Amino acid sequence: MLCGVEIDHPLGLAGHSDADVGVHALMDALLGAAGLGDIGDLFPDTDPAFAGVSSLELLGEVVARVGEGGWLVANADLTLVCERPRMAGYRLAMREALAGALGVASDVVSVKSTTTEGMGFEGRGEGVAALAVCLLSR
Repeated sequence: MLCGVEIDHPLGLAGHSDADVGVHALMDALLGAAGLGDIGDLFPDTDPAFAGVSSLELLGEVVARVGEGGWLVANADLTLVCERPRMAGYRLAMREALAGALGVASDVVSVKSTTTEGMGFEGRGEGVAALAVCLLSR
């Protein structure tokens, strides 16, 4: 899973939940913007209740907590860093999946990807990095 979309690739991501690094980055951006800590505070990887859980489900919980503080998601921007798989064919579905979980229109959600030209763990195909920013309004 990546940004809420199942990716057809022989190598998967490993993690305590479904390991959706894109959604995890977005959750941390939302929590940070609202001053609510990070996903490790809310969903620790030491808690068996979160083993294998859908990151989109957790994103829904984060959006609810952010909303309790009177915040609304104005936009979200996500960049995936990896050599493979290529993301172009998945980006629209990713935007729609994230928008649905955020409760916003897909035109305020951006999903981009870039490579490291072979450098680092991403360039060697050992993993995926994700960077996210969001704007909240009251």
